[in-house]
Amino acid sequence: MAASSPSPAPAPSPEQEEERIPTMSEQMAEQLGGVRGLIETSIPVCAFVVLNLVWDLYPAIFGAVGTAVAIAIYRLIRKQPVRHAINGLFGIALGAYLAARSGEARDFYLPGILLTFAQAAVMIISVAVRKPLIGYIWAIIAAGGKHDWRHHPALFRTFQWLTLAWAASLILRAGIQGALWIAKQPDLLGIARIVISWPTYVGMLALTVWAVRRTLKASPMPAPDAT
Repeated sequence: MAASSPSPAPAPSPEQEEERIPTMSEQMAEQLGGVRGLIETSIPVCAFVVLNLVWDLYPAIFGAVGTAVAIAIYRLIRKQPVRHAINGLFGIALGAYLAARSGEARDFYLPGILLTFAQAAVMIISVAVRKPLIGYIWAIIAAGGKHDWRHHPALFRTFQWLTLAWAASLILRAGIQGALWIAKQPDLLGIARIVISWPTYVGMLALTVWAVRRTLKASPMPAPDAT
């Protein structure tokens, strides 16, 4: 008796073939460009710091604005998302305008200082309303815009205290820079912008990755229900 040939696999249903529409957060993840986007927005600031230290205010202004424009053009030529590059260019242009108007290099950093304090305030508020901002940022940058963490109690608690920790680091960074701005120490302010900001950011990023992995190791994310 001949063995019956295996029956062909059932054709996928129209529902299975239908392409899933990305969520808004998933689209934001693509637009932001992840960590690369964060690095690119910091390059013009570094250009201003270095040029102001080794040259003068106006070359530093042109260098910062020119670098920001170059990044936006580069992304545009490569047909990559430019929204965050344009946002960064706006902030650089505002700082450059303030510095050029007053003739003081310290005013280039003023928008960043105020923005950092504002970010810390938003983070604290997000914890108070039980919508920790670091959880949403993590979802956008590292989880493809998916927000499964909101239904994971242990991970939710982790993002609550991580958001407060990030807020504290932002207050520390902005506080030091604000004190130097008040003291009219633009060179030290520029150095502090590099020496304090990036190591603090890297340290907080490492803490976040460690805390999330530790939480997920102790309490794994539930597997999606099979349908």
